[in-house]
Amino acid sequence: MMHMASWLETYPPRRFSELALDESVIDTIERVALQANPPHLLISGPPGSGKTATWHLIVRQVLGPSWRSTTHVLQAKDLAKTAGAMAAFESFLRPGGKDSSDTLASRTSLDAFDSTFSQVSADDVAPAGHESQRGSQNDVHISRIIVIEDADHLGHKRQPLLRRMMEATSHTSRFIFTAQTPSRMIDALRSRTQHIRLTGVPRKKIERRLNQICSMEDIEPVRGILGDIAHISDGNLRKALFTTEVLALRELLGDRENLHRLLTMISTNEVQRMIEAALRGQVVEWRWEKDGYKNTRKLKGALGIYDDIISQQSLEAEDVIEQVHQVLTGGRLNLPEKQLISALAALSDCDVRLRRSSQGRIQVEKMLHEFASIQQQ
Repeated sequence: MMHMASWLETYPPRRFSELALDESVIDTIERVALQANPPHLLISGPPGSGKTATWHLIVRQVLGPSWRSTTHVLQAKDLAKTAGAMAAFESFLRPGGKDSSDTLASRTSLDAFDSTFSQVSADDVAPAGHESQRGSQNDVHISRIIVIEDADHLGHKRQPLLRRMMEATSHTSRFIFTAQTPSRMIDALRSRTQHIRLTGVPRKKIERRLNQICSMEDIEPVRGILGDIAHISDGNLRKALFTTEVLALRELLGDRENLHRLLTMISTNEVQRMIEAALRGQVVEWRWEKDGYKNTRKLKGALGIYDDIISQQSLEAEDVIEQVHQVLTGGRLNLPEKQLISALAALSDCDVRLRRSSQGRIQVEKMLHEFASIQQQ
């Protein structure tokens, strides 16, 4: 099947000035990236606020045109969902094996020193508009950057390993952490980073970005629909882009009603599967699956379905909760009245908790366990 690049891949910001952030935050990001001795970074913010776009630009500015060969990315959320996560984490940080003194962060590499000779394609401009000049003797030569995405999912066992590595290798490497809830990271890591806080993207900036991309794609949406999308995206630019692209692919940007239809249709069937699995008591289930030549344990059951909905459809916990409400009240499950009332009570409690928490997955998992207990009653 041919992979079509999504708008997120096709139209990423290439300059610091193109980030959909406040001017003061952009100034901080650019200043950090141009420092002769850049710090370790912690970039925090809600979903879709630009954490990934921000670190991409910083890494490109610090390491130069050949940044891809010396940037290593680990998604901590994926680690949390696999068996043997600690071993996987250790082998990522110590490619030479557990007893090896050679760590990923301490490796200098020929690629890093080749950055000035790399062929730069015409459209690959440095995010600051010029390459960083790091020629003086006082400059620190950063040879690689290790990015830990969603580092707030690392847990307390893995974080001290990183702290030791950050202390030992600060002459050659830098760490960049992204997080939604930075308070879940240990003080020893947070105190070694400069913290850049992002907020939800303002509605006007989301609408402006959608307008720019639509004009580049030669699409004329009906008046008002991009404002609607910006409104329901609630500060999440990634979700806004995804929604607009799905509507554009189906040629549905000509009628504002289509947005509502899309949102109700996009995941109702999957959400129904998730609820049914939970009611059968299958909330957290692990199964072995072939992944290339080796077997890996994959999370299935209701929580596995929830993770798929979130990642594949670019939705947030609140969107899923809305869909759960539609499935329960739409009579699609034929639940006895007593069970339906219990399910709606669990849903309502989850909705309240979500407004106070930035850890949507934990709240949804609690609700799914409550659904499982309903059936046992």
